[in-house]
Amino acid sequence: MKGVVLAGGLGTRLMPLTKVTNKHLLPIYDRPMIYYPIQALVNAGIRDIMLVTGGNNAGDFLKLLGNGKEFGLRHLNYTYQEGEGGIADALRLAEHFADGEAICVILGDNIIEGHIAHAADTFRQQKIGAKILLKEVKDPQRFGVPVLEGERVLKIEEKPARPRSAYAVTGLYFYDAQVFDIIKTLKPSGRGELEITDVNNAYIAAGTLTWEVLKGWWTDAGTIESLHLANQLVCQTGANKREA
Repeated sequence: MKGVVLAGGLGTRLMPLTKVTNKHLLPIYDRPMIYYPIQALVNAGIRDIMLVTGGNNAGDFLKLLGNGKEFGLRHLNYTYQEGEGGIADALRLAEHFADGEAICVILGDNIIEGHIAHAADTFRQQKIGAKILLKEVKDPQRFGVPVLEGERVLKIEEKPARPRSAYAVTGLYFYDAQVFDIIKTLKPSGRGELEITDVNNAYIAAGTLTWEVLKGWWTDAGTIESLHLANQLVCQTGANKREA
């Protein structure tokens, strides 16, 4: 399984912090934000990783990360997204890198407490389809929200005004190679983007999407409030580990 970190976008919700840098280079406690999703993939046993970035500061990722030696990697791959076409548009750039293998995709502003190793192992056994990780949140209307019927996900609604569950679809996804064929069939949403929710709904329609609840805390860091929360959570977790 290969890993893809999506770290493009303009970070407009974090202005003016992102006037002169990519949001994924902002600090979360004592490390740049981009370190956390890469480490999450490494902790899951994934060593072949591509970083998708964009904007005017793409070269800064190379200066910061190099070939990933700090994470125990021998090589780190990079590709560039022109403009803002959405998550699915960014993911399509990894098709050649994936080369027919299953992939684990993580959004560059997603910070987690635990590991995704169990989810990665179960998806390897699943072999086909997709897997999403859910987390109960206080503000599901900010995210893709699953409509659940028992153990089944009936569909995912993108940023619904009236969420039909308290769960958010986190920015952690597992896909087989069919994901790139699905992306090619997508049409831009009202936001003018190719939505990852449409990708997940295609797998739901095919009956090949599974899910599990992510253990430990999770947050994105895409707004001022959630960036502040991510710093608090990482700081607290580090302090607890030192005390233990």
